Amino acid sequence: MKPEQQYIDLYTQVRESIYRHSSEVLNATRERAFEDFCRAGFPTSREENYKYTDVSKKFEADYGLNINRLDIPVNPYEVFTCDVPNMGTSLYFVVNDAFYSKLLPKTTLPEGVLLGSLRELSNEYPALVEKYYGKLADTKKDAVTAFNTTFTQDGLFIYVPRNVVVEKTLQLVNILRGDVDLMVNRRVLIVLEEGAQLRLLVCDHAMDEVNFLATQVIEVFAGENAVFDMYELEETTTATTRISNLYVEQKAGSNVLLNGMSLYTGTTRNTTEVSLIGEGAEITLCGMAITDGEQHVDNNTFIDHRVPNCHSRELYKYVLDDHSTGAFAGRVLVRPGAQHTLSEQTNRNLCATSKARMYTQPQLEIYADDVKCSHGATVGQLDENTLFYMRARGIPEKEARLLLMFAFVNEVIDTIRIDALKDRLHLLVEKRFRGELKRCQDCAICK
Repeated sequence: MKPEQQYIDLYTQVRESIYRHSSEVLNATRERAFEDFCRAGFPTSREENYKYTDVSKKFEADYGLNINRLDIPVNPYEVFTCDVPNMGTSLYFVVNDAFYSKLLPKTTLPEGVLLGSLRELSNEYPALVEKYYGKLADTKKDAVTAFNTTFTQDGLFIYVPRNVVVEKTLQLVNILRGDVDLMVNRRVLIVLEEGAQLRLLVCDHAMDEVNFLATQVIEVFAGENAVFDMYELEETTTATTRISNLYVEQKAGSNVLLNGMSLYTGTTRNTTEVSLIGEGAEITLCGMAITDGEQHVDNNTFIDHRVPNCHSRELYKYVLDDHSTGAFAGRVLVRPGAQHTLSEQTNRNLCATSKARMYTQPQLEIYADDVKCSHGATVGQLDENTLFYMRARGIPEKEARLLLMFAFVNEVIDTIRIDALKDRLHLLVEKRFRGELKRCQDCAICK
């Protein structure tokens, strides 16, 4: 039996429960998404966009789903104490795929800002959520998005009104918690109106030694002159599979920074699609992966320059050890009429052993004649001459290798626009290279 058939059968059996434990807004797109999923099935490596990660195999196992929204016995505010020094974040949690609302931080958000359960806020503000939900995440184009939309029952909704600046960085911790192998389907909807500003730090953690499979769909709307930073930090376990699809739409003058860092995982597949629909929009898209053992990280990006005078910058770096594998496929499209586009794409990769594997596929499609676009990709090993030079000056070989690898990824960390977070990431990356982050224990970002 194909892996999708068990979920087609499951949905047919539990459809009423899914509807009952969700909201009308989320339910409105569910049947269309289910039809799209039935038609497409899970993506396999035979599909160009998934050629480096056979997603269908990850769904073959028998996972539990919390369809009836049973209460998870954990108080994340007692288990985790995430507070990056000198950063003063407002801390929120999603436990598996449900927003944790029993206890909230003692923080007053600016007037008009909404943050909370996607299910509850879509019931309270149905017209607002309906205006944006599912508008970027096209279930016809991606089967994982269709699957997620079919089974999603809750998630996170953030809304920042016009010209409102959220001064304090918001921190979201996604906790995976289960006594049996578990699948979760998270949904995040973020809307910044004209002139709004927001910074968001997202941390992924796993509490238990079971197999987790997490699908995630994030939709981000950046209005005119809005400024949005999102930093994703993944520290789970080798038994965790994460498949995340991020969709971003930017209007004129908006500035968005996305930085995804995989420090410890099992299998990660990230898809990021950015549409620049207003002149003067800027996107900085960064990623970093540090892998060893049999770990696998795959980043697939698409930046769509639809109008003139937009700027995109991509920077992805991987350090791969042991038998681990990495993949990067980055496509930049400059449409006809999108003159004065400035686009830079860079992918640099370091294989610490001869058995590590990296697959890279940079792509540029340009249909305008007055643009400045560049892309480049390299795969290599540590410079032996530099290692020799450092050892000749008394630095042990292990320490020399660590220093070179740290310097290699430092460029990605330096794109972070929060000094306290940047300093903490330097420490975490050093610990990772020293083998001190073998699994998620509480929140390593606080240590």
